[in-house]
Amino acid sequence: MQSISDIFGTLVFNDKVMSERLPSDVYKALKRTIDMGKSLDRSIADIVANAMKDWAIENGATHFTHWFQPMTGITAEKHDSFISPKSNGTAIMEFSGKELIKGEPDASSFPSGGLRATFEARGYTAWDPTSYAFIKDDTLCIPSVFCSYGGQALDKKTPLLRSMEAIRKQAMRILKLFGNEDVTNISTTVGAEQEYFLVDKNVFEKRKDLIFCGRTLLGARPPKGQDLEDHYSGTINPRVKAFMAELDEELWKLGILAKTEHNEVAPSQHELAPIFTTTNIATDHNQLTMEIMKKVALRHGMVCLLHEKPFAGVNGSGKHNNWSLVTNTGVNLLEPGDSPSENAQFLLFLSAVIKAVDKYQDLLRVSVASPGNDHRLGAHEAPPAIVSIFIGDDLQAVLDSIENSCLYTQIDRQEIKFGVHVLPRFFKDTSDRNRTSPFAFTGNKFEFRMVGSSQSIADPNTVINTIVAEELSNFADILEKSENFESDVLNLVRQTIIEHKRIIFNGNNYSDEWVAEAERRGLLNLKSTVDAIPYLIAEKNVKLFTKHKVFSEAELHSRYEILLENYCKVINIEALTLLDMARKEIIPAVTSYIRELSETALAKKQLIPDANCDVEKDLISRLSALCSELYKKAEALNNTLSETKKYDNILDCARYYKDTVLATMQEIRQAADQLELITDKSRWPFPTFSELLFSL
Repeated sequence: MQSISDIFGTLVFNDKVMSERLPSDVYKALKRTIDMGKSLDRSIADIVANAMKDWAIENGATHFTHWFQPMTGITAEKHDSFISPKSNGTAIMEFSGKELIKGEPDASSFPSGGLRATFEARGYTAWDPTSYAFIKDDTLCIPSVFCSYGGQALDKKTPLLRSMEAIRKQAMRILKLFGNEDVTNISTTVGAEQEYFLVDKNVFEKRKDLIFCGRTLLGARPPKGQDLEDHYSGTINPRVKAFMAELDEELWKLGILAKTEHNEVAPSQHELAPIFTTTNIATDHNQLTMEIMKKVALRHGMVCLLHEKPFAGVNGSGKHNNWSLVTNTGVNLLEPGDSPSENAQFLLFLSAVIKAVDKYQDLLRVSVASPGNDHRLGAHEAPPAIVSIFIGDDLQAVLDSIENSCLYTQIDRQEIKFGVHVLPRFFKDTSDRNRTSPFAFTGNKFEFRMVGSSQSIADPNTVINTIVAEELSNFADILEKSENFESDVLNLVRQTIIEHKRIIFNGNNYSDEWVAEAERRGLLNLKSTVDAIPYLIAEKNVKLFTKHKVFSEAELHSRYEILLENYCKVINIEALTLLDMARKEIIPAVTSYIRELSETALAKKQLIPDANCDVEKDLISRLSALCSELYKKAEALNNTLSETKKYDNILDCARYYKDTVLATMQEIRQAADQLELITDKSRWPFPTFSELLFSL
C-alpha cells in the first residue's frame, strides 16, 4: 500500500505541480492571483492551459470540464475532449487558454429564479484560479464560477468569492489600525465536518422513498435504535471500515485533508472531518467529498444517505461548519494573543462576530433553510432554530469584566485526576464544549452547527463572511477617526457587549426554558424554511449584500424564488411518493393479509366448529379500520395536492405545502406505521427500519 505522502494531491494541479511545469514568471503571476486576489493576466492563460493539459493527459485524462456549482446545491460539468482534428484525418490533443478561461453551458437549464427566461440560453463559466484544478473520472476539472449572459451570478461560488473579498477588505482596515503592516492578505478558513448514513444497497433499492426522496416517509420505530448509546465512537464495522479506507484514499488523491472518522450517534450513522483550509477550497472539497462518498459506497454494495433526517426517531445528520479568520502571516484573528494589543485586537474581532450574529440571525437561519433540515433542527439532536452564540465561562467572565469596568479574574485551570498514578496529569479547558449551541466559540474558531448534511457550505459561509465584514466596516469607520485608539477600542467592545449580549447563551439550547427566555430576549424562532426565506429580501439584508457587492437586489430576489420553489417541489415529490407507496404497496399488501386471515379463520371453523377465532377477528378488525383510514387519508392528500395549483404566489403556495400537505402526510404515516406493527412481516412490502439501520 502506498503511503499518504505518496498519493496526497497526485490528482491536483497544485502549487508543487505549477512550480515544476510553469515558467518562473508565469508561475509568479499566477501565484499573485491566487495569494493576493490580483486580476489574472490573460496573456499567461495559453501557457497555463498547455501545462495543465500535458499534466492531465499524463495522469490519464482525456476530457476537460468547467466544474461549477449552480443553485441546485450540487455540482455541474459539461465534458469536452482534448481532441482537435488535423487536415490529414488525424487528431492532436489541444487545450487553449480561451478554453481554460471560459465555457458556455446552457444557462436556461439551471435554476435562475427569474433572472433568465427559458428561451435565453446563453450562460458563461469562468475559471476560478484561486482553487486548484483536479482530475476526476479521467476528466480535468477546472473549478469555475457561473453567470448569465447579463453577468448575474447563477451559482453559489461567485457570491462566496465576493464575500471573501468583502471580509478581507474590511479586516485589513482593522489590522492596519493596530499597526499590522506586515499583513498583506486575510482569508477565512473552514473545516466542514460531514455526517452521513450508510445502508445496504439491496435494502435501499426496495424503498421508493429513499430512492426518490433520500429519506423514509414511512416506518415504525425498531425495538432498538440509539437507546443504549452504544454506536457513537464504537468499533467500526469491517465493511464500513473498508469503505472509509477507500474513501480516504480517493479524497487524499484530490488533496482533500480528510482526517477524522468515527461512528456517529445513530445506528449506521458516521462522520468524516477534514483539516481546515481556505473557505472557497473547503467548499469545493466538501462538494467533492459528498460526491465521492456516494460513489465509493456503491462500490462496497452500500448507499450513502446525506439527507438531514433519513429516519424518524433517530438522530439526523448535520455539517458542522468551523469558521475562522487567518492572516497570510499565520495569525488566527480569533485566538487570544500574548500582549494587551493582541488581546484588544482579538476582542474587537470577537465583538464584530457577536454583533453580526445578533443583527443578522435571520440570515444565518436562511442560509441553512431546507425542507430536509426542518426535520432536524430543534429535534434534540441538533441546535434549535433559534440562533445564539456560546462563548464559554472564561470568555464570558472577560466580557462581563469589560461591560462592568471591573477587574477580570482568570478562572483557575483545574487538574484532571484519574486516581491512577501511571496515567498522565493534564488540565481541563476553562470552558466545556456546548453541543447544543448553534454558533459556538471553540477556542480559535466558531462552529456553526445548524448546516444540514446535504447542503453546500457556500451559502452559510457567504452569509458569515458578509455580516462580519459589515460590522468590521462599521468598527473601522469609527476607529479611523479616533484620537485615543486604545480607549476607543475598549469603549467600542463594551458598547457592543451591552447592546448585543442577548445573543450570548451558554446553557442548554434544548430546554423549554431557553425557548421562553429567547422569546423574552427578542430572538427569532424561525421553525421552518418557509418562515425563514422571506427574511432574505428584507430591506436591511438587501442593503447589506448590495453594499458589499456580494449580491445585487435581483440576485437576492432570484434566490428567494428558487428557495421557495425548491421547497414546494421537494414536498410535492415526497407527497406523490407517499401516495404511490400507500396505494400500490401498503393497501394491496394489507388487504391480501386480511384475506389470508379470513381464510385461516374459515378453515379453522370448518375443521373445528367450536374453534376460537378471536385473534383472527381482532386482527382483521384492526387491519381493516387502519387500512380504511389510510385509504381515506391518501385520497385527502391527493385532493390537497390538487389545491396547490390554485396558488399564483410562490410564498403562499409554500405555506400551503407546509401547513396542509405536510400535515396530511403525517396522518398517512401514523396509519401506515401502525399497520406495519401488526402486519405479517413476510407481507409487508418494503424493508423496515430494523433492516435498514442494521443492514450492515
